[in-house]
Amino acid sequence: MNYKILKIRKHDLNLFIQNLKNSYRLIGPAIENEVIMLREIGPDDLPSGFRDSQSPGHYRLVDKRDDRIFTFSNGPDSFKRFIFPPVNVVFEFRKTKRGLIIKTPHEDRVPLSIFGVRACDIEAMKILNRVFSNNEKKAFIVGLNCIYPGENCFCASLGSGPEIRDGCDMVITELEKHLLIESGEEGLRFLQGIFHEEASKEDLEEKKSIIEQCRNMIKKSITTGDLAARIYRNSEHPLWLRIAERCLACGNCTQVCPTCFCNSSFDLVDMPSLKRSSEGVSGKRIRIWDSCFSMNFARVHGGNFRPSRRARYRQWLSHKFGYWIDQFGIIGCVGCGRCITWCPVGIDITEELGVIR
Repeated sequence: MNYKILKIRKHDLNLFIQNLKNSYRLIGPAIENEVIMLREIGPDDLPSGFRDSQSPGHYRLVDKRDDRIFTFSNGPDSFKRFIFPPVNVVFEFRKTKRGLIIKTPHEDRVPLSIFGVRACDIEAMKILNRVFSNNEKKAFIVGLNCIYPGENCFCASLGSGPEIRDGCDMVITELEKHLLIESGEEGLRFLQGIFHEEASKEDLEEKKSIIEQCRNMIKKSITTGDLAARIYRNSEHPLWLRIAERCLACGNCTQVCPTCFCNSSFDLVDMPSLKRSSEGVSGKRIRIWDSCFSMNFARVHGGNFRPSRRARYRQWLSHKFGYWIDQFGIIGCVGCGRCITWCPVGIDITEELGVIR
């Protein structure tokens, strides 16, 4: 995509956000229950200057300590929730004497804009788009280049961050005195009424320096290479049992992961419709998020083919870095580090993969 590179003053960001909100249902980061969450936002909702402290099994939002705006990193929420909802009505049905009537729900007519998407989450959107057969949800996406990584990030080793290369309509990079805006034609209309000018060579050099500094701050990494083959060869490795002794099988890692897509469907039948009437039986097909850590997820007629935590954790890790490549031609991880931060017992996926290597 061809971007035009401009810069605006930092104090004009609120006006830019209001311009977006005038045209879209705007989703972005905000503080909720002392955590950076994603929800519908307005100009005054950004957690400007706040920092977060993350380590395995630990997250704390600390006080505002910086004059910069985008000093925070990802919280537990990912934008998956807005393109692949946790609970979704697939269709409604009614069975009558004349036959079965199927009706799909109407899509929200208010267009969606997603603000502040980091490079790792943009890559996750691409992955989910491939998983769901390119059924891309249309939204105006404003990406955000990282200036500070989270302590559990390892995106650089997977090539999914910290710099955004494509996959969105507009990219913001916070410089010391300005906001650098890289935008296609569609995004330029949101700069109306805002003083802006073309970025200089010095601005582009500053952007390059900031992203390189962020990249150097990332301490965790994994080496992919022949990782899938090593996982396959070590299906009986003692590692799986050692992890299972710590793992709670709570599924937190799959719920915060921006690429996990396990789901289950069931029919919710309206109770009044079960009574004999001329209207017939009616209900809804519901799809909900599920998890391969759930005991019931692998239950089939006659038994369960992953009854132990050992088997379920092995399935999750093997899928991410092995089967996913066989299915979709890519690794199912973007290195966001959420699974490390939000694991109650602090299991670090980078360390466990290091053991397998």
